[in-house]
This record gives sequence, structure tokens and C-alpha cells, in this order.
Amino acid sequence: MTLMDGSSSLVVLFASSFLAATLLPGGSEAVLFGALKLDPQQYWPALAVATLGNTLGGMSSYLIGRIVPQRGQIKGLDWIKRYGSPALLLAWVPVLGDPLCVAAGWLRVNPWLSALFMALGKFARYLVIAAVAA
Repeated sequence: MTLMDGSSSLVVLFASSFLAATLLPGGSEAVLFGALKLDPQQYWPALAVATLGNTLGGMSSYLIGRIVPQRGQIKGLDWIKRYGSPALLLAWVPVLGDPLCVAAGWLRVNPWLSALFMALGKFARYLVIAAVAA
């Protein structure tokens, strides 16, 4: 008997993934690993939920950057200016990812491309974690 059923663990995984991608501290990797250990049949749904939650969390940081007045300097600007939205493939990297997302919003980088590259990078990271858990 498990403490959570599959859908409950996916809800917790979504919340953890979302919060981990915001300016708040958190680690969704351990939650994904645990969810897959408890219910391996949830492999693809768990990957999708973690990626979606983490991407939406990253886009909330992007939105913060959009609403910040364009004065001063934001960390991550040089990367975004140099590489544009593909730099957001690194949005999953601890410490670096949040400033990149904020900088992309501040520079008004295309939000659809930003979300796409964020999702690709985050999915790749979660895929590696899921493979280890399997």
C-alpha cells in the first residue's frame, strides 16, 4: 500500500516542479524520482507534468521580468542578448536559470520561443532523472 495514488503524486509533482522554477527555492528532481519509484507506470505522465509545471514556473519568472521597469541591469542579460531564446535551454540550471528567465522577459524575448526552449531544456533534465529512476 502506498501513501499516495498516481494522480495525487502527479499533483504534488506539478506543484513541486512549478515552485522549483520560480524564485522560491525547491527541488522537484527528488519528487519526480520518488514518484517514479512509487509508480513506474506513471513514467510519461510524470515527465509531462514535471516539464509543464517547471516550464510554467519559469514563465512566471519571465513575466516578472516583463513587468520590471527597464532600468538598471539584470543578471543573465549578456547570455540572452547573445543567444536569444535558445539560451533558455539552460533555464533548468540551478542559480543561473531564474535570472535567465527574468532577463528574457525584461528584454521582451518572444514568449512562445522562450517557453519552447525552456520546456526542451527542462524535459531533457527530467528525462535523465527519470531514466535513473527507472
